[in-house]
Amino acid sequence: MNIYEELVWRGLIKDCSSPKIENMLNNEKVTFYIGTDPTGDSLHIGHYSSFIISKRLKQAGHNPILLVGGGTGLIGDPKPTAERAMISKDEVAHNFACLKKQAQDVFGFEVVNNYDWIKDINTLDFLRDYGKYFNINYMLNKDIVARRLDEGITYTEFSYMILQALDFMHLYENRNCIMQVAGQDQWGNITAGIELIRKKLGKEAYGFTMPLVTKADGTKFGKSEGKAIWLDKNKTSSYELYQFLVNSEDSKVIEYLKTLTFLSREEIEDLEEKTKIDAGRREAQKALAKAVVIDLHGEEEYEKALKITNAFFKGNIKDLTSDELEDALHGFDSIAVDDHMPLLDVLVQAKIASSKREAREWIKQGSIQINGERIKDCEFIVSSTHAITTNKTIIKRGKRNYYVITQ
Repeated sequence: MNIYEELVWRGLIKDCSSPKIENMLNNEKVTFYIGTDPTGDSLHIGHYSSFIISKRLKQAGHNPILLVGGGTGLIGDPKPTAERAMISKDEVAHNFACLKKQAQDVFGFEVVNNYDWIKDINTLDFLRDYGKYFNINYMLNKDIVARRLDEGITYTEFSYMILQALDFMHLYENRNCIMQVAGQDQWGNITAGIELIRKKLGKEAYGFTMPLVTKADGTKFGKSEGKAIWLDKNKTSSYELYQFLVNSEDSKVIEYLKTLTFLSREEIEDLEEKTKIDAGRREAQKALAKAVVIDLHGEEEYEKALKITNAFFKGNIKDLTSDELEDALHGFDSIAVDDHMPLLDVLVQAKIASSKREAREWIKQGSIQINGERIKDCEFIVSSTHAITTNKTIIKRGKRNYYVITQ
C-alpha cells in the first residue's frame, strides 16, 4: 500500500479538504502541522493517535511541525458543553516547556509556540488584518460553535477560530507549511485557516482530519476510572499504561491496533482472526499494549510492565523490586486503616468486605492474601510491619481484586 491507502485502511482519514491530498501524500514532500494547547504538563493517550499519524507521515518523507499553543492556550478551545477554565500565563509557560521536551524526546518533532507571533498583535491589527476576513454567519455554522449557542459562548471563545486560522497562515507564509492534520473535532478550525489563506494570500492550503478514538460506548478513549492515561511515565507508569491497553474491549482492539501501532496489515489481520477464535487469550490486546509501551517508553519499560503483570497474576508480589512495586502501586488509591488491627476489621473498614461475616468466610475459604501470602487465620493482626513498600500493604481478594492499605 502507498501511504494514503494505508491511512484509509487504518481508518485514519475522516474529512479531507481536497482530492489533491492523495497525490500530495503519495508523491510529494509536504510540510504539515498538528497542534495542541498546553492545558497540562503531559500529553495523554487520547493525543497519541494524532501524533502517531504524524509519525507515519514523517516516515513517508513528510515534515511534521508540532504547534503547542502557548498563545491559544491562554484562551482555550471551546468545549462542546461549557466554557473552558482559563489557566495562568505561568502555568501555560510551564506546560509548554514540558510538552515541547516530551514531543521532541518521544516523537522527534520540531516544536513551535504560537505565543511567539500572537503576542505582538494589537487589537486594531487583529480586527483589521484578520477579523474582517471572517463572516459571522460562517463562524456560527461551525459545528463546535453551533453546539454552544443555546448554552452561550463568550466572545473570547468565539475568537479562538480566528487565532487558529492565523496560526495556519503564519506557518504557511514562514515555513511553507501547506497542510494541517488534526482530530475530527478540529475540522471547523482547519477550514477556517484554509479560507483565511485563500482570501488574504490568494493561495491554496490543505487539511484532513482523523476520527476520534473512542471506547465502545462512544466515550473518549484515554481514561481509566476517571483518571487520564498520561504519556509521561512519571504520571502514568508503563505498567498502568500496559494494563489500560491490555484491558481494551474486544470490539475495539483491532481498531486500536490499526490506529495506534505500526503493525502490518498481515499481523493485524492475523490477530483479528485469533480474537474471533479465542478472545480469552487476549493476544490482540497484548500486542497492542506491547507496541504502544515500547514506542513510548522503550523495551526495558515494557519488560518491567510485563514482569509486574505476571507477578500480580501469579501472586508472586514479593519477587518485585521496590521500584517495580512503586510502579505497580502508582495507580492504586490507598485506603488508610488503623495500625495493629484484626484482619476481619481491616477488610470491613477498607470496604473490601461488607461485613465481618463475609470477611470471615473469605478468610476461611483462603480467598484473602496479604502481600502474596494466603491468610486463613481470622485472628490475624495486620500492622505497619507488614508494609511491603513505602508504608503500603497489598491485600488480594480472589483472583483479580487488589487493594492497597496504609497504616
